[in-house]
Amino acid sequence: MRIAPSLLRTVALAALVLLPALAHAQQREALGQSTATLTPAIRVGNMVYASGQLPALRGPDADTTIQGQTRSTLNNVKRVLESAGTTIDNAVKCTVFLVEGSDFRGMNEAYATFWPVAPPARTTVIVKGLVVPGAKLEIECNAVMPAK
Repeated sequence: MRIAPSLLRTVALAALVLLPALAHAQQREALGQSTATLTPAIRVGNMVYASGQLPALRGPDADTTIQGQTRSTLNNVKRVLESAGTTIDNAVKCTVFLVEGSDFRGMNEAYATFWPVAPPARTTVIVKGLVVPGAKLEIECNAVMPAK
């Protein structure tokens, strides 16, 4: 099989253009205090990928309602994003893991207070359980870094 020289030039040019971008996309920076199994956030290029956050279940921020747990969880997301150098206002995609589908309305009420206008894209998934007993939800968000 013979390949046309013009096709070879096109493929070579595409490789020269794309390979540096792909190499850059592979560079990642761990943000926050990592453990053996978890990093709070990872930055790749201008994106920050935050690990899922859970609500406070003890102490002054503890709340057993879905609204309280949503606020607590999003405050944790906010802290992680801020420590990564961005803000919750720069969130572009969130995933909410709910233990009870009946909590969807209450979660939405509290969630909307963090983004009253133009909230990030979101997926909500009903799950059988979470790793922390008593947690009604877990939320992960991805955000862009602010323009310099």
